Amino acid sequence: MQRYALPLFGLLLLALYPLVGGNYGTDLVAKIMIFAIFALSLELLVGSTGLVCFGHAALFGIGAYAAVLLAPESEPAALWWIIPAAVGASAAYALFMGALSLRTKGVYFIMVTLAFAQMAYFVIHDTPLGGGTDGIYLYVKPVLAVGDAVLIDLDKPAVFYGFTLASLVAVYALLALILRSRFGRALAGIKANEQRMRATGFSTYPYKLAAFVISGALAGYAGFLFAVKDGFVNPELLSWHLSGSVLIMIILGGLGHLRGAVLGAFAYALLQEFFKSEAIFGAFAKHWHLGLGLTIILSVALLPNGLIGLLQRKPK
Repeated sequence: MQRYALPLFGLLLLALYPLVGGNYGTDLVAKIMIFAIFALSLELLVGSTGLVCFGHAALFGIGAYAAVLLAPESEPAALWWIIPAAVGASAAYALFMGALSLRTKGVYFIMVTLAFAQMAYFVIHDTPLGGGTDGIYLYVKPVLAVGDAVLIDLDKPAVFYGFTLASLVAVYALLALILRSRFGRALAGIKANEQRMRATGFSTYPYKLAAFVISGALAGYAGFLFAVKDGFVNPELLSWHLSGSVLIMIILGGLGHLRGAVLGAFAYALLQEFFKSEAIFGAFAKHWHLGLGLTIILSVALLPNGLIGLLQRKPK
């Protein structure tokens, strides 16, 4: 019970937050929860499999663009098909990206994933497909309806917040089940010593590719939620800056822990908001990158296990 007390307490706080958070605060927390899902998707690759991917934003952005491009302009798309379509688009690109990039290792793998991400970025940025640098709008947000009865209307902030919170819990539970399965233990073995796993008879490539596709699908789902929240997407969603940011989130929270990915997403976003605050820093707020960077450097230096290390019991 002690192990689950803090996550359950955090879930309760998130569920009750809209009652006291106001419109801006609720919108901010919804955005952070989306990035927490994004961070969880990367945690499956980096923390659980040992594959440092620097092109994860491409999968996030493809899910966001698919949600907007496939949705009708004058009527709401149905959730039952728009979510699988957005997730499927990201998963398909992840399959293509992973099938080739997983032939490499180490820094070469990092650079190849970055190259694939930049390729997707420039397709969106330099062609009319996604509106070019101006981006495109989602005019009508998706709904889930049975006949004339609307069960879920994501255009309502309270409904969208609850849907995002439920999505975060579902993604967390799914990854927890995956990591406790035989497949998850195989990923842990690959991270620890891939050569030994091969020697014991495991063909590691299919396992890594499956992890890459699952991770890409979850990143695409986070992108879908982001597109619905803002009602707008632009090429910056596929940029390497976002890939770097989500990588910092999981490092800040603590690699190898699902809770660490969620903690890291919240810590990174709240630190960003703190250093951007003109009420606290005045004119210096425009240099918020400096304060955020120094804080992250200190955190990594003083907390080698990330924020999750503060919650773990030290052995007697």
